[in-house]
Amino acid sequence: MRNAIVLAAGKGTRMKSSLPKVMHKILGQPMIGHVITHLNEVHTDKNIMVIGHGAEIIQEYLKDQVLFAYQHEQKGTGHAVMQAIDQLDPNGDTVLLYGDCPCVQSETIEWLFESNKDFDLTVLTAFFFDPAKYGRIVRDKKLRIRKIVEYKDCSKAELNIKEINTGIYCFKNEKLIKYIKELSNNNAQNEYYVTDLVEIFLNHELRVQAISVKDNEEVMGVNDRQDLLNAQRWIQKRINTKWIENGVTFINPQGTYISLETTFEEDVVLYPNIYLEGKNHIARGTTILPGSFIINSKIGEESVIDACRITDSTVGNKVNIGPYAHLRGHTVIADGNRIGNFVEMKNAKIGKKTRCAHLTYIGDAEVGEDVNFGCGVVTVNYDGKNKFMTKIGDHAFIGSNVNLIAPIEVGNNAVVAAGSTIDENVPDNDMAIARQRQVNKPGLGLKYIQKK
Repeated sequence: MRNAIVLAAGKGTRMKSSLPKVMHKILGQPMIGHVITHLNEVHTDKNIMVIGHGAEIIQEYLKDQVLFAYQHEQKGTGHAVMQAIDQLDPNGDTVLLYGDCPCVQSETIEWLFESNKDFDLTVLTAFFFDPAKYGRIVRDKKLRIRKIVEYKDCSKAELNIKEINTGIYCFKNEKLIKYIKELSNNNAQNEYYVTDLVEIFLNHELRVQAISVKDNEEVMGVNDRQDLLNAQRWIQKRINTKWIENGVTFINPQGTYISLETTFEEDVVLYPNIYLEGKNHIARGTTILPGSFIINSKIGEESVIDACRITDSTVGNKVNIGPYAHLRGHTVIADGNRIGNFVEMKNAKIGKKTRCAHLTYIGDAEVGEDVNFGCGVVTVNYDGKNKFMTKIGDHAFIGSNVNLIAPIEVGNNAVVAAGSTIDENVPDNDMAIARQRQVNKPGLGLKYIQKK
């Protein structure tokens, strides 16, 4: 059995925020979400989240993804682990992580589980030229770990040690459950330290090892806004490098923000100043130009997205969208469409090779193939209480400045004349004109202009 305990009970006062520290976002996902994503990638059987400050917000976000334990008083890391101990499986291993360490990768977690197979406790360490206030790793002459000493409890000699404790461990569950009871708070902080378990395990002649992480920045903790920015840059670089190696072209990787759950096919081109949040998939050969914001959407092959916002929608192959278009509410755009500037579509299904070039709103609509929308068309879908559908058949032509008062149907090969407000169905092959006859008043224009 693989278990994980994630400590997320702290307030994070240095963030200067009413939001729990672990809920601050990196690339559109809370820090705690990054941790859970990586645990899911190594297929843990049970994840236990220790919460305290802002518990309701964390619970609302994670819901049933984890089990919860509560640390009502902040009495140290050892005390936090004690709150989760009753939910551990007696067999297997448990990795201890932190909700404010979002950079720890699934490969490192897997390495910890594998490394601990023949040990009772594995400690993850790192080497720093300036160890600052980290706890120090004390080894014997054979380089075996003997203990971890917290910064405030270090002697002068121990302060010169460069190897530090990351706070990340892997335990044999049986031994953790048995010996955590021996922790005491006899230290400078009067807290229960997980670090003391190293000495406790060794005193009981258990097998303990310390292994060092390859990239120190991977184990960085986030305590303030600068740390949050540093963590985002590290994760962003790692994600972007992965996709560069898999055939995606970045014009400027430093200005491109991609979520963990976004995936690409080869030959995608990504310009700077684009944001892809949530779960997206971008198909082969598509280009995304600056200013685009895409959330939980699918974009087909060889499409061009130019400075658009696309949310919860699907775009087909060889579609050109933008600049400054907005698709939302489960809009589906079929192959070969042209959606131009300042067009908004909501809950709309658009057939193949349809053109909607500019300044148009299509909401709650089903549109056929090869339809042309002029400038300024509006599907009037809301009466103040309810939403209604507009249906437009194949090869229809909707002229400029047309209002379609839903519920309404415009048939195949139908034409709606410019400037019309349509509130009755238009049959197949018909033309609808709904506007008053023009009347010219001689001389009245000049008189009006000259009037003060």
